[in-house]
Amino acid sequence: MSASTIRNAAPSDIPAITRIYEEAVLHGTATYELVPPDETEMATRMANTLRQDYPYFVACDQDGTVIGYAYAGPFRARPAYRWTVEDSIYLAPEAKGRGVGTALLRRLLDACQDKGFRQMIAVIGGADNQPSIKVHAKLGFTHIGIFEGSGFKFGRWIDTVFMQFALNGGKDTLPDETVYPGTLT
Repeated sequence: MSASTIRNAAPSDIPAITRIYEEAVLHGTATYELVPPDETEMATRMANTLRQDYPYFVACDQDGTVIGYAYAGPFRARPAYRWTVEDSIYLAPEAKGRGVGTALLRRLLDACQDKGFRQMIAVIGGADNQPSIKVHAKLGFTHIGIFEGSGFKFGRWIDTVFMQFALNGGKDTLPDETVYPGTLT
């Protein structure tokens, strides 16, 4: 991997995170947003994620420039989903194909494992988004379905791919209520 550091994200990373996400909104299908949010909105989103004690990381190159980020958040807001997280990973164009996404996802999986979560769901925009699908499969995610024609972007219908990774024994063990970090209830 070309990134020299993966570290916890900080509010000072918001300008770089906003630029990376803007690129994804304007040129990719990884997100179904159509208008890039500004730095204020991205800061609010980060603060909400961190306030609920979900992990949020950035990858930096050897010069300390943020070249990617990843975080976990609630899969759905209903309390019965509280042990399931959804991952999000975004890379700057120059970071793609260099192992940065794999490193970020590994770190995210480890952090969610440590926090006691039981499932991680990847909601991948675009069935043709092979880099994301391959990174998730490489780290052990299994394909669980396709939501056909679920997004409309760039003048076409886009399928959403769902992949899943069991953490801490997944559905085969009961969760430890003493280590759950979130606040869904």
